[in-house]
Amino acid sequence: MTFEEIGIENKYIRAIEELGFKNPMPIQEKVIPHLIQEDCDDIIGLAQTGTGKTAAYGLPLIQKTNPAAKYVQHLILCPTRELCIQISDDLVTYAKYNSDVKITAVFGGASIERQISIIKRGVHIISATPGRLLDLIKRRVVKISKIKSVVLDEADEMLSMGFRDDLEAILKETPKDKNTLLFSATMPNAVRKMANRFMKNPVEITIGKKNVGADNVNHVSYTVHASERYLALKRIVDYYPEIYGIIFCRTRRETQQVAEWLIKDGYNADSLHGDLSQPQRDNVMAKFRISHVKLLVATDVAARGLDVENLTHIINYNLPDDLEIYTHRSGRTGRAGRSGTSIVITHLKEKYKLQIIEKQINKKFENKPVPLGKDICEKQLFHVIDKMEKVDVDNEKIDSFLPTIMHKLEWLDREELIKKFVSVEFNRFLDYYKNAPDLNVPESQGKHSKQKGTTGKHTSEGYTRFFINLGKTDNLRPVDVIGMIKDYSNIRDIDIGEIDIMKNFTFFETDKLYTEKILKGFKEKEFRKRKINLEVAEGKKKETKSDFERIKKRHSFKKRLEKPRNKRKRRRK
Repeated sequence: MTFEEIGIENKYIRAIEELGFKNPMPIQEKVIPHLIQEDCDDIIGLAQTGTGKTAAYGLPLIQKTNPAAKYVQHLILCPTRELCIQISDDLVTYAKYNSDVKITAVFGGASIERQISIIKRGVHIISATPGRLLDLIKRRVVKISKIKSVVLDEADEMLSMGFRDDLEAILKETPKDKNTLLFSATMPNAVRKMANRFMKNPVEITIGKKNVGADNVNHVSYTVHASERYLALKRIVDYYPEIYGIIFCRTRRETQQVAEWLIKDGYNADSLHGDLSQPQRDNVMAKFRISHVKLLVATDVAARGLDVENLTHIINYNLPDDLEIYTHRSGRTGRAGRSGTSIVITHLKEKYKLQIIEKQINKKFENKPVPLGKDICEKQLFHVIDKMEKVDVDNEKIDSFLPTIMHKLEWLDREELIKKFVSVEFNRFLDYYKNAPDLNVPESQGKHSKQKGTTGKHTSEGYTRFFINLGKTDNLRPVDVIGMIKDYSNIRDIDIGEIDIMKNFTFFETDKLYTEKILKGFKEKEFRKRKINLEVAEGKKKETKSDFERIKKRHSFKKRLEKPRNKRKRRRK
């Protein structure tokens, strides 16, 4: 199928062919014929980032724009400044041979006066972030009462970033007879609810399977002790000499810390997080796009809208709290027909998280051993040799230096010369990994012998095991436990170990450094109107079901003590 066959006019085909696109991508084949019609239905498009969805909605919107009508006709909402600019730039490129169609981007962190000036000169299509657009609507600069189409691009990202109220406020200002086009990589309940509320009988178009990763992305996990996560990261990076990727961390603090460690250890790295000013952010992203920075350490929020085509690896230094975000992370590699690798550095207590992700992406993780020093040295050695073999020699410039070079090195025989040249780049790996330990966690540490009447669990080294009086009868889920731990302790990046949910009670593990803070945080708290009792589980080696009976008896005993005291009070009265 060609662009002409699905209804795109020649002046736009000419522009996209100059970009190197001859035939439409799958999402474009399905979406464009719907949107090109005058009275088209609302559309929900489920597709991963990098599948060509901007052109899928952008080309029809440009083609349906009436340049003679001097008002905003189409509105595109997206989560970040970077994506907003990228969409606007793409649409301007598609409309290269129809300059009468005016397109602009409005976003926070830039001069609002300049954006107002552009809009007042007349704009037909606006690509915007919700916050800045709402500001312009309140100032009566942007009027959207006559728009024909609203596009919600990366809707799941916008909702996860807290734009729900802004989106609802904007959509209420739009006419009822408009078209609403929603594009999302995943379809969580929040997105589904928004679609039900603001869309009319939408046509749902899915490219690939819902919530799954790209076919050409390999998913790999490395299991280490939580305390050795950074050492494992360095080994993984060293094992892939041509790596060009993003390392995802949970928090701003961890992002900055990991980036600083990498830079100090001689890696070409930088960080991207919310504490950076816009000029700092732009500088980091510019260096990363042209590969001056090979490793970008980032939070999920900071990396949204960062579109780089040729990433080789995504590394999950920590898994996200919302496991659906893993799909977004992994989808940043393996684009444009290339293969990519998404790596998770995990520990034994996160095994159940990997199983949840495997169901989401419909793929299995390949659990690989963390490379040993010998493996890394071998990989780096042959990388140096490959570089030497393929290097281009400018004979004209080098020949004049050859006599001096030959005289300087004439005392070396061929074998010694090769060894010395290879060692110039290779010695630092030999020195570092000379006595490097094996970071792999023995499989036996993940297996616990089951005993009659026990949960069969051992408290992990470095963790405290807690008992809580909530279980399956309270509809308690692992995500509820994780949420309570982080909310009540006010520690967002705390390491959480194994969670065992029983019928009437639960055991969970956390970093032992925060034991007192967690105990204090859970005091006087309730879960679904039920008072929470939290205690450190007794016994460092194992906890039995008798723990529950012991704690239950203790609380019953306390109540019995209280009753006589109350009776004595009444008698005195």
